[in-house]
Amino acid sequence: MPLRLPDRLPAIELLKDENIFVMDASRAHAQDIRPLRIVILNLMPLKITTETDLIRLLSNTPLQMDISFMKLKSHTPKNTPIEHMMMFYKDFETLRQEKFDGMIITGAPVEQMPFEEVAYWEEISQIFDWARNHVTSTLYICWAAQAGLYYHYGVPKYPLDKKMFGIFTQQLSPLTSRMPIFRGFDDEFYMPHSRHTEIRREDILANPALTLLAESADSGVSMVMARGGREFFITGHLEYAPDTLDKEYRRDVGKRDDVEMPVNYYRDDNPANPPLVKWRAHANLFFSNWINYYVYQETPYNIEEIE
Repeated sequence: MPLRLPDRLPAIELLKDENIFVMDASRAHAQDIRPLRIVILNLMPLKITTETDLIRLLSNTPLQMDISFMKLKSHTPKNTPIEHMMMFYKDFETLRQEKFDGMIITGAPVEQMPFEEVAYWEEISQIFDWARNHVTSTLYICWAAQAGLYYHYGVPKYPLDKKMFGIFTQQLSPLTSRMPIFRGFDDEFYMPHSRHTEIRREDILANPALTLLAESADSGVSMVMARGGREFFITGHLEYAPDTLDKEYRRDVGKRDDVEMPVNYYRDDNPANPPLVKWRAHANLFFSNWINYYVYQETPYNIEEIE
């Protein structure tokens, strides 16, 4: 089944070129189906790129989904045309009376700042609270994962000696590998990371409200679950397109002296070669399992009954 997207959203044409079935809102209204309502709080600078990456993964399910985009009133993005934001995004204040089956909160380029010093910390804290009784399951990605773990559970973040940048092998623990979120997973899988800070396993294990799902000897904690799947915290970027790390690397080379090539990314570790994509299959599995087992099967038919 297709995703139901706002009319004229740029991702529609981009994904049609990949043979991904999407439909705009006008066509979807003709189908008498209760679609899942998914809201995306997109904090990434390149909004259209992130929209496309997430929609690509959400499309890998037989369920129809109605996608909405949320923005912050306390922050004006600098890298996306204001016309795009006005056409496709709604303020939190506008959406706060509504309920959603699922929510995705993306990363943001503020990870080296203390949480309380982020200009929109007060507003995003309200959104974290709101999601707990207006959304069936919320997926926190990268900085949002660190922020959510800190706000809800007091888990601190720590600066890294150097940027965690590349593709890293992740392992499932024997206790979590049988959870529905990992149905179809191998014992090891790959995940892109691009960050300057980390959360530590001892802080996760010390909190009985948190379940450590997956980690890496090289990149540390990668997946944490809370409230029986009402909250997932992902420290990396399963949603990244094949060329995302390449663009980031080439953007920064020459601008700073500390830029290193992303590890385990280019074929033969040569940036003249294209990336070797290792994470796409498990990324699709993860998002499909999240939608099926933790959103669709848990959310009430009457969306107003979400508690």
